[in-house]
Amino acid sequence: MSVAYKDYYEILGVSKTATEQEIKSAYRKLAKKYHPDVNKTPGAEQKYKDVNEAYEVLHDHEKRQKYDTLGPNWEQAQQFGGQGGGFEGFGGFPGGGVHMDFGGSGSGFSDFFETLFGNMGRSGGARGFNASDIFGGGARRAARGQDSEVQVTLSLADVLAAPLKRQMTLTGQSGAHTIDVNLPRGIREGSRLKLRGQGGAGRNGGENGDLYVVVHIEPDARFEIDGYDLTTTARVSPWDAVLGGTTEVNTPEGPVKVKVPAGAQNGMKLRLHGRGLPMRGGTLRGDLFARLEIVIPKDVSGREKELWQKIKDLHAE
Repeated sequence: MSVAYKDYYEILGVSKTATEQEIKSAYRKLAKKYHPDVNKTPGAEQKYKDVNEAYEVLHDHEKRQKYDTLGPNWEQAQQFGGQGGGFEGFGGFPGGGVHMDFGGSGSGFSDFFETLFGNMGRSGGARGFNASDIFGGGARRAARGQDSEVQVTLSLADVLAAPLKRQMTLTGQSGAHTIDVNLPRGIREGSRLKLRGQGGAGRNGGENGDLYVVVHIEPDARFEIDGYDLTTTARVSPWDAVLGGTTEVNTPEGPVKVKVPAGAQNGMKLRLHGRGLPMRGGTLRGDLFARLEIVIPKDVSGREKELWQKIKDLHAE
């Protein structure tokens, strides 16, 4: 039977001199991308199997050394059938363990892998294996539960009031349960909170996965949110813009009067220090920016028109 060579370095997208950390990082990224639970596109499951097979070889020093020596000349591997050392088990998939099919006599890995590493003491070439071959006596290896992610949306008032506590109801295979989530001061859009051990249940005595709570802030008509800073619009009359004056600016705590400098331009921003969102630790806050909008009167009296005309003539001179 013809057996095709598999370039495990190319499958993981790493160089032949890649470090253990680089291999692990590439594996985690691709395993998450092609995991059958999240990727239903055609071919994803096979790519997932290829990624796990490549990682099984390259993260193991002995297997990698043998692969680097015999891989390009894989036909020679059969000459070393009694030296393969057997198969030592799957590397863990981050957040949920590796899922492979142990049914029947197939290993879940390719014929190429079996040629190099599948000999488990039986003469006449490589053979398949089952769970008892891997773990001994039919026992299964403990596997960490999957990490989970949920979204929570808070109002601007909630963010300003933090720290606070919220209850969330989570639904999983074991049913629904409610947990308390402590939301600390300094939350902003996209904040990601980690709740250790609140993710998927571990298998065979393995630890639970973690739960990640991703925070979103619901839109507020008064403010634009940028990190810890807020921006609002403040309307200014033409005469206050020219001569200087005051305008009312919305803040999270209510409107305040702010001085407008003489010669203010449309779109100019005034900074109100410490009027933005709370920052982590201490009492610091972001800033509030008031973007000036010069409002032109729609209805003017005859007298007003005369005065505007005089101003225009003065500028013309």
